Amino acid sequence: MSAVSDRLPTFPWDKLVPYKATATAHPGGIVDLSVGTPVDPVPELVQKALIAAADSPGYPTVWGTPELRDAITGWAERRLGARGVTHKHVLPIVGSKELVAWLPTQLGLGPGDRVAYPRLAYPTYEVGARLARADYEVYDDPTGLDPRGLRLLWLNSPSNPTGKVLSKAELTRIVAWAREHGVLLFSDECYLELGWSADPVSVLHPEVNGGSYEGIVSVHSLSKRSNLAGYRAAFLAGDPAVLGPLLEIRKHGGMMASAPTQAAAIAALGDDTHVREQRERYAARRTALREALLNHGFRIEHSEAGLYLWATRDEPCWATVAHLADLGILVAPGDFYGPAGETFVRVAITATDERVQAAVERLA
Repeated sequence: MSAVSDRLPTFPWDKLVPYKATATAHPGGIVDLSVGTPVDPVPELVQKALIAAADSPGYPTVWGTPELRDAITGWAERRLGARGVTHKHVLPIVGSKELVAWLPTQLGLGPGDRVAYPRLAYPTYEVGARLARADYEVYDDPTGLDPRGLRLLWLNSPSNPTGKVLSKAELTRIVAWAREHGVLLFSDECYLELGWSADPVSVLHPEVNGGSYEGIVSVHSLSKRSNLAGYRAAFLAGDPAVLGPLLEIRKHGGMMASAPTQAAAIAALGDDTHVREQRERYAARRTALREALLNHGFRIEHSEAGLYLWATRDEPCWATVAHLADLGILVAPGDFYGPAGETFVRVAITATDERVQAAVERLA
């Protein structure tokens, strides 16, 4: 066990347990805004597709059915503006967190290889590097990194936790830099369909990549846009020279989405109506929470997209967590995402309308 603890950081959410107990004890019950987990129903057409595929006694394939690959390529062209995407350009994965955690290992990285990710970031980027025993570092602008030994560069736009969106010009500059230096670029775009005051762009857009997918891969998830976190449905799209070897590795590892999940993903990717309806729910919750936090004395930075408000009262984040817990509201401390977040908290907009209203009333 000591070897495991040496390789991995403390699981951050364990630190929130006492604050959750305080919030739960509130007379009106807890309003849990700490984790961005969907709470709204799975779209009916997706449930029906899952049920229809329930009698699936045989093994599914790691690459997914041809119908799933068609659905992914069609979605990438329709929603991302990608061009010329074929089945060789896509790869289903078992939820995006699995991919983030195991990608450095699957790429064959190890001691002496470097992985870089944003200064404020989802903790699993670091975990993935640690599991591979690779070196890791953070950046403000990746083009300022020393490219020597840099084997994997993570982008995250829209950002978790900050909601910051990289512009088309910024993405174009970063893609060009990565290619110039032979650095593999993976872009985590799981919140891309949830832009509010900004319109997120994918690295797959031809105006960003010049019409070539060489050296770039984007990561997408159905958890947020389709309420499928419980299904573990996600996929990669990009350079076939990267995805081909990953497919072979994942075949050996048996890393396959279940057949019913693949059928559900086809239904979800083929329908934009439920995505628009879910966006409207989140937009209303975001507006209510944002106004309540501002009126309570918070300042909100970035938060142009995604499912979180990046908020501060210019005090240590754990003091803010404690203050809100006393009101029965649980949020995530900013230092979960790196030392640069030590005065911020991440407030999820994924609670039910009733719980969001309760939070608004307590903040008033």
